[in-house]
Amino acid sequence: MSANIYIVEDEEPIITLIKYNLEKEGYKVFFSENGNDGIKGIKNSLPDLVLLDWMLPDFSGVEICKNLKKDIKFKNIPIIMLTAKGEEEDKIKGLNSGADDYITKPFSFPELLARVKALLRRSKPSVVADIVEFEDLKIDRMTRRVYRKKKEIHLGPKEYDLLNFFIKNPKRVYSREQILENVWSENINVENRTIDVHIRRLRQNINIIGVKELIRTVRSAGYSLS
Repeated sequence: MSANIYIVEDEEPIITLIKYNLEKEGYKVFFSENGNDGIKGIKNSLPDLVLLDWMLPDFSGVEICKNLKKDIKFKNIPIIMLTAKGEEEDKIKGLNSGADDYITKPFSFPELLARVKALLRRSKPSVVADIVEFEDLKIDRMTRRVYRKKKEIHLGPKEYDLLNFFIKNPKRVYSREQILENVWSENINVENRTIDVHIRRLRQNINIIGVKELIRTVRSAGYSLS
């Protein structure tokens, strides 16, 4: 799996358990322990799925869910609500706030993982598919091989990670900060010019003479695959 998952949860043991097990499955995991940081983190990192606790020290999960779903930039990020509330009325309230699924504490990790996989397959198939194509470009995630017009292209590890990130949401523009957050993760020493260097290398590798470029620079905004 190459999906990025964001956890908003105030109980450290639950964060530790979910993070450890998701990372074992190949997911990249980010987290916050309160709603305010969670909203900022989600909007900055643009995860592929959010695990959102209902009861947080500042905002409720319902408030956060409504906040995200009313913004066109974030409304399509799938959300699974985590809660100790098991009544049908609470479940309906959570789903009506925009949550895509609902799981009651305590839960087993296999159940949570099954919900995560099912939701990603339904909402973001390009994130979990072994082979992803965009126009004449193809990525085989099982072998980490890239092809353009059926010809194999050899990329460095970081250029592959960049392309794999872009192809999850073709045509979406990502800022350098969002690219740094998702591709370099916790390495805070990476500068913007380092990102630009790797983008340039990626362009040089996937461009074909006489065929349109696939990596677009959007002035004052960032980059996209389009």
